[in-house]
Amino acid sequence: MSAAVMAANTTSNLNTTEPKPAGDEVPSSTTNAGGMGWKSNLKIPAKDRRKRTTDVTDTKGNEFEDFCLHRNLLMGIFEMGWEKPSPIQEASIPVALSGRDVLARAKNGTGKTGAYTIPILEQIDTTKEYIQGLIVVPTRELALQTSQIALELGKHLGVKVMVTTGGTNLKEDILRLYEKVQLIVATPGRILDLMEKKVANMEKCKILCLDEADKLLSQDFKGLLDRLISHLPLTRQVLLYSATFPLTVEAFMRKHMKDPYEVNLMDELTLKGITQYYAFVQEKQKVHCLNTLFSKLQINQSIIFCNSTQRVELLAKKITELGYSCYYIHAKMAQPHRNRVFHDFRAGLCRNLVCSDLFTRGIDIQAVNVVINFDFPRMAETYLHRIGRSGRFGHMGVAINLITYEDRFDLHRIEQELGTEIRPIPKVIDKSLYVAEFHTEEDEQ
Repeated sequence: MSAAVMAANTTSNLNTTEPKPAGDEVPSSTTNAGGMGWKSNLKIPAKDRRKRTTDVTDTKGNEFEDFCLHRNLLMGIFEMGWEKPSPIQEASIPVALSGRDVLARAKNGTGKTGAYTIPILEQIDTTKEYIQGLIVVPTRELALQTSQIALELGKHLGVKVMVTTGGTNLKEDILRLYEKVQLIVATPGRILDLMEKKVANMEKCKILCLDEADKLLSQDFKGLLDRLISHLPLTRQVLLYSATFPLTVEAFMRKHMKDPYEVNLMDELTLKGITQYYAFVQEKQKVHCLNTLFSKLQINQSIIFCNSTQRVELLAKKITELGYSCYYIHAKMAQPHRNRVFHDFRAGLCRNLVCSDLFTRGIDIQAVNVVINFDFPRMAETYLHRIGRSGRFGHMGVAINLITYEDRFDLHRIEQELGTEIRPIPKVIDKSLYVAEFHTEEDEQ
């Protein structure tokens, strides 16, 4: 089977859920006379024993059951391996369930997707066949990932989830929209196109969620969101999630949100579990330095960032020539190829991924424990999102920056802007800083 066909199959699988028989419906309260016996029948994955930082453990002690969620939704949550809500989930799920607009700021990798997907799924009426929820994200890979999470969380509910992004067949999306769709996950250009063609009817869509809102409200998508929102009812609920809040987000809030409940869990910008290093090198030494890092580090999976698509391909070729397994991904690749690379890297079929900043937004691959900036970014915001691909959900990881003489001022400026410390790389990096077997919960007790 060709990569394109396999990728297309992967994408199409994200757009369907098996309908559940009416007999599966149960009261929303999970503390009724039925007790908690239903939990014993769940297919719960093995407990993650890795140590987690306070980014995700510093909670008030709530349980998912405390939110009075539909039991079938709780089943999906627990079968995802999610044991307890993280701080951003604890702070925003109850408010979102009340119908109020939410403006939430939290670090990368602390559970934002669950924080908005859970209340959206809870509020969808599966007996109604029209679109009730819309999640908008800035990249195609993030749309695929988010729709997959929505499908898995809602698999016992029977919610019909559809993902639609640029770079895929528009005709197929139009045909799917003539069938039953209740929740759409989309990139802004494609869903706006479907709205303006009067194929995606949003007249009864009661919830809009913008994830990575700072990116959606940047110049890259200028004016798209205003046009998109004009197709939604006036009585909609708006959920807005982001790690950074530029002025564009504030302007959007004033224009389109009603007395939003604000959550800000950004006491510091970088994740506590990520140790950051730099190595001073000449440009011509970078590949040799990378080869040394590969031989010395205990890499589970790594993501390596370059500043241009051309350099992404050149570096991936060099890494392969050195004898290491390596994929690459960037925005100029054909969409089926991008889908295949993303799917296979997430599945652990390759250890190293070279990419452009396409891959900085929201991409959640738990196995990544090393991020390398082969090219150092100019913007603090870009740096923040890049290193946030490691240390997901409170786990440990390292970020290593290859710094040339020209990068030295950017390095100091980004340290100051983020209020973080990027240290010189030691000869030996302590494995307890980034290798799972060296920092289990049992070790801490």
